Amino acid sequence: MSNSDLFQEDLASDTDSGTSEENSGSDEEVASWISWFCSLRGNEFFCEVEEDYIQDDFNLSGLSSQVPYYDYALDLILDAEPQPNEILTEEQHELVESAAEVLYGLIHVRYILTSRGLNAVADKFRTVGYGRCPRVLCDGQPCLPVGTADLARQSTVKIYCPRCQDIFCPRSKYHSNVDGAYFGTTLPHLLLMTIPSLRPEDAVVPYIPRVFGFKLHSSANQSDAAPPTSVVAANTRSAAVQHKAEDGDQEMHTVC
Repeated sequence: MSNSDLFQEDLASDTDSGTSEENSGSDEEVASWISWFCSLRGNEFFCEVEEDYIQDDFNLSGLSSQVPYYDYALDLILDAEPQPNEILTEEQHELVESAAEVLYGLIHVRYILTSRGLNAVADKFRTVGYGRCPRVLCDGQPCLPVGTADLARQSTVKIYCPRCQDIFCPRSKYHSNVDGAYFGTTLPHLLLMTIPSLRPEDAVVPYIPRVFGFKLHSSANQSDAAPPTSVVAANTRSAAVQHKAEDGDQEMHTVC
């Protein structure tokens, strides 16, 4: 069963419960497609894009050529009533549902770079909505979502730690299906530039390798092909002494 089928079931159940509540004198607003989509497991990183942003054609410029069934997908996102004379097959419905998810992701990556979108991301960041850095010495630093590419279908979403400034895979396996292009490569860095107060105050703590409590010398990490300078110098002295001894032996044989 597809995500949209579940959404339709949720709408039906909400409608039935809403009807009974209307009879009892209380009404409840039915959840929108956007709210439903963002509440799905694995979609927690998404922010709810405001409908007035989506309804502005300027904000969607160029997306119609990237998404099949664009008009149908947009109507589904905005909960618009389908035209009575437009009948789609079951296969076409599934394609529209898939297109709506892609279209929302492409709209989302544009929205989160606006002032309203950055504020929405900042609110999630403050409540640790994107998880914490798995690095031990970052001491549970809250992270931000980031993509490693701006083109779709290149890689999945990652989390960026503002303290160690490295990226990691999210802990939840459900996020492994979320396209990183729906968050882009710009978001965390633009957010921290726009709202400097979100930057961690504590500097990154480097890990220092030790042996029996002593720090390792830099030469310990050199490969066998490049021995430490002290070893090279010792070998040079040894060769010089040996060569001098051989010259002395040769002189003695000559005298004799």
